[in-house]
Amino acid sequence: MEERSALIAMSGGVDSSVAAHLMLQAGYRCMGVNMRLYHNEDIGVSIFRPCCSQQDRDDAASAAERLGMPFEVRDFTADFKQEVIDKFIRTYEQGGTPNPCIDCNRRLKFAKLLDFAREKGMNYLVTGHYARVEYDAASGRYLLRKAMDLTKDQSYVLYTLTQEQLAHIRFPLGELTGGKQETRRLAAGLGLGNARKAESQDICFVPDGDYVAFMEHYTGRHYDEGDFLDTEGRRLGRHRGAVRYTIGQRRGLGLAAAQPLYVCAKDMAANTVTVGRKEALYTRELCAADMNWIAVPEPENPLPVLAKTRYRQQEQPATAYPEPGGRMRLVFDDPQRAITPGQAVVMYRADGSGVVVGGGTIERAVGK
Repeated sequence: MEERSALIAMSGGVDSSVAAHLMLQAGYRCMGVNMRLYHNEDIGVSIFRPCCSQQDRDDAASAAERLGMPFEVRDFTADFKQEVIDKFIRTYEQGGTPNPCIDCNRRLKFAKLLDFAREKGMNYLVTGHYARVEYDAASGRYLLRKAMDLTKDQSYVLYTLTQEQLAHIRFPLGELTGGKQETRRLAAGLGLGNARKAESQDICFVPDGDYVAFMEHYTGRHYDEGDFLDTEGRRLGRHRGAVRYTIGQRRGLGLAAAQPLYVCAKDMAANTVTVGRKEALYTRELCAADMNWIAVPEPENPLPVLAKTRYRQQEQPATAYPEPGGRMRLVFDDPQRAITPGQAVVMYRADGSGVVVGGGTIERAVGK
């Protein structure tokens, strides 16, 4: 396997294109690859909807050609359906709120593409994520760290990376101090056509944001109305299907009340949605499963950390208590708002160094 060679995961966006340029500039032999994740007609969208559309594949191919790299498209539609779309629907139907980008990273981008890199005799897989990988000689472990530009840091969605994967992954954009602006300047200087391409803010297979309409189209199922309940179990009105509501939601409830009401809980078996005052959203503890530990082996004793349960949240002081079966109980120093089953909890070193300790999937907020 060639030491200075890299497979570049190219989405068609500016980030992965500039990541490719930086690796070429560093003297690596590079090849671009784009993942076909779905067929547009299967999910009911037009061909030009972002992202992962045919237009994005064309943009990726154009960037690779401009940079002088070979380029291929790999079809992962069957894997994407099973590992991402089916889980997305299953999680909502079970009352959780999924994070399909994390599942795609874990099951496809950093699994299937690493296998493909090995097939091609390439030593590294490179993506356009804003994060950093370092080797810590003292512990003998690879570390995942926040990006230099904290405003663009994406370490939260990368917590599932294993030691074996981190040994063969590079995130060149994580070293840029100027973040996205610097990335766009580099792309413009290279004459890349995607230098000003807008970022996609939607789930790739739900580009209009209406995930329930997507689920109904994809499964052929209809999600029935049910009762809104208050925290005492009293009926307040009718909801439009429990899958439409997320923990902490305030808007769109359609309930008349003297004070704001928020979604506090869902009972999918009974098809009820419980709403309450803002104070009802706060809890100090959560249980998480499917844990992945990066900076340390699975700990045997309580571990002080900084943790967050949402991508944009500021990390909060907490203590992790490992439990049998790959689970963890996390106790925050202060109550946290709207801890949501299905989302990720990601932990960082308590010293503020930005090193990811590990993370897992939230099963429930304790005390709710």
